[in-house]
Amino acid sequence: MKEDYYELLGVNKNATDDEIKSAFRKLAKQYHPDLHKGADKEEAEAKFKQINEAYEVLSDKEKRAKYDQFGHAAFDPAAGAGGYGGYSTGGFGDYSDIFDSIFGGGFGGFGGARQQTRNGPVRGNDLKYNLTLTFEEAAFGTKKEILVPREENCPECGGTGAKPGSTPTKCSACGGTGQVRVQQNTMFGSFSTVRTCEACNGTGKIISDPCTHCKGRGRVNKSNRISVTIPAGINNGQTLTMRGEGEAGIRGGANGDLYIGINVRPHKLFSRKGYDLYLDINIPMTTAALGGEIQVPTLKGSVKYNVPQGTQPGTTFRLKEQGVQKLNAAGKGDLFVRVNVQIPKRLNEEQRELLEKLAEAMGDRTTNTPKPMKRTIIEKMKDKFSQDDR
Repeated sequence: MKEDYYELLGVNKNATDDEIKSAFRKLAKQYHPDLHKGADKEEAEAKFKQINEAYEVLSDKEKRAKYDQFGHAAFDPAAGAGGYGGYSTGGFGDYSDIFDSIFGGGFGGFGGARQQTRNGPVRGNDLKYNLTLTFEEAAFGTKKEILVPREENCPECGGTGAKPGSTPTKCSACGGTGQVRVQQNTMFGSFSTVRTCEACNGTGKIISDPCTHCKGRGRVNKSNRISVTIPAGINNGQTLTMRGEGEAGIRGGANGDLYIGINVRPHKLFSRKGYDLYLDINIPMTTAALGGEIQVPTLKGSVKYNVPQGTQPGTTFRLKEQGVQKLNAAGKGDLFVRVNVQIPKRLNEEQRELLEKLAEAMGDRTTNTPKPMKRTIIEKMKDKFSQDDR
């Protein structure tokens, strides 16, 4: 069973927010793992987690109300009390935000694990560029020249920010580290906080005579023309990476990379799936019935193809190696051709007679020629009387 949160902090259920915070401060300092060694450290870390868990619940009005009503079940989804959750159960490093809010930021007095060197080399930012290609350019590959705006090291000062002929000097306020340590005395003891040096803005250097070209920044904005080789077979949505073509690094750091997103325009005839191409083509009904040679368009021009006799509408033929070149590999995809059989909308007299003869020969009367209607008895009698009157 979990220990009661109020008992963990040593307060009663009617304790005010200030009383809960005060109790937590005292216990946090007592059980912080960095103040213990060996077996005691493991025990302290376990206790440290428990009191942090208790404080995270009791310091929140809504969570505290849930806890007062349901106890620990309020935060256990399996218990069916709503599964409120929301507190951390990981290592004590997860509670840095709590300590920042209570102790005024920077719990570096216990080992200083969060300190960082701010004046060392910094890698340049990566850049993203969207490039649109035609269908053929993506299929066959091409070369493109693009204009990329980016930050570069100042050509006048080489990125130092100091006027040519002069050099930056080490910041005396931080000793060139870019950080200053501030000692804070509290009722719980002395705590050390590391902050960015305000004199040099964390660079560790002071520029007394700034470069006139970059105004002391050490960097300038510039648009560069970059030649990009597009490999054959690249597809819509893929990305090319150009190492080192991003923004320049700071203080000797490596340049960032340039990522080129590929957009491919659709083709008026072909659609693409992977490296295969798909095409719809119309053929005369006579060719479908009798078979014959047709011209099939490809990305490199037309090729001949023999349509077999009796080809049905919707039949798909496969032309091997007539698709797209595989990206960075040997071989190509295939071309799949779907046949649409064209039925003539108008026929002349000769064509109609030929089709009617074909229909009769095949036992399939599909002609639209009107058949003679049978004459009625009355019509026959009228014809008889007309002949007698003559």
